[in-house]
Amino acid sequence: MFSIKKIAVFAAGTAFGSAGFKLLTSKDAKKVYSHCTAAALRVKDFTVKTATNIQENAEDILAEAKQINKDRESSDEKVFDNLSESEEINNTVN
Repeated sequence: MFSIKKIAVFAAGTAFGSAGFKLLTSKDAKKVYSHCTAAALRVKDFTVKTATNIQENAEDILAEAKQINKDRESSDEKVFDNLSESEEINNTVN
C-alpha cells in the first residue's frame, strides 16, 4: 500500500520542516527579524518626514500663489479704476 519511497519522502519532509521551524525560531533568526524590523521602522520614519516636508512646501506654495493672485487682482482693479477716470475726464472735456 505505502511504498518505502513515499514513507521516506514523508519522513524527510517532516524532518526538514522541523529543522526549518527550529531555524526560524532560533536566536540568530530573531536577531535578523529584529534588524529587519528596525530598518523598516527607519524607512517609515524617513517617509513620514519627507511627506510632511512636501506637504509644508505645498502649503507655502499655495499661500504664495493665493497672495500673488490677490495682489494681481488689486493691481488690475487700480488700472481699471484709472482707465475709467481717464475716460470720464475725456468725456467731460469733449
